[in-house]
Amino acid sequence: MTQTKIPLAGVIGHPIAHSRSPILHRHWLRRFGLPGFYIPMDVEGDDLETVLRALPKAGFVGVNITVPHKERVMEIADLVTDRAILIGAANTLIFRPDGKIHADNTDGYGFLENLRSGAPSWSPDAGPVALLGAGGAARAVVASLLDAGVKEIMVANRTRLRAERLQDDFGRRLRVVDWVQAGNMIDQAALVVNSTSLGMTGKAALRVPLDGLHAGQVVTDLVYAPLRTDLLAAAEAAGCHTVDGLGMLLHQAVPAFERWFGVRPVVDDQTREAALS
Repeated sequence: MTQTKIPLAGVIGHPIAHSRSPILHRHWLRRFGLPGFYIPMDVEGDDLETVLRALPKAGFVGVNITVPHKERVMEIADLVTDRAILIGAANTLIFRPDGKIHADNTDGYGFLENLRSGAPSWSPDAGPVALLGAGGAARAVVASLLDAGVKEIMVANRTRLRAERLQDDFGRRLRVVDWVQAGNMIDQAALVVNSTSLGMTGKAALRVPLDGLHAGQVVTDLVYAPLRTDLLAAAEAAGCHTVDGLGMLLHQAVPAFERWFGVRPVVDDQTREAALS
């Protein structure tokens, strides 16, 4: 009797024990009654390519990639999407039947879907975006917002040079603002996005003046631990519409799960509850 291999997927990072991705993907596998497993793998940088080349032979159909390997994996992959090249990082790998590794980035998709789901009234022409941070997550946010049609993104980063590099890569619709002027930038924005790790559990607080927040704005924080950050709490108190960061994690996983397991999952209340369990 011929037996088909059970499809395997997982997430690779260093460290990886904190990741909620295994909980999420296992929830969807159970929900759809699909054969398959999703496994967390703590892999150091020196071993990354060796591990990736071996996984398809063990039945893996793909993996998610997280910190600190999102940039390094671009050099290892045989094929890289234009989207991942633009962002400069990959978070999703597909192991093709011909043995080649295909790299993509779904973070921008996850950000935009979370924003649209959590704030359906927001539109790209609502007004300028105030973006805090200029790292890898910010690049995915910028790419998705520009693609959606946003006309101006104001970027403030603690290291101005990094924000200027972002402007160099993405063009004139980005305007660099000094970090000390971030409060004024927020006051002018229709959408406020924190893409830094500031405010995350175990990290430094987001020490930016928030008295410019006002009703009518949409405010979202990519941090989801805690789920209600100080930024979101201040935004709620000011009458803003807030969108937490958990949805980005959930939505970015949708296209990867579909490619690996052949079913497109839906992000709903049960999905959120499973990820928070």
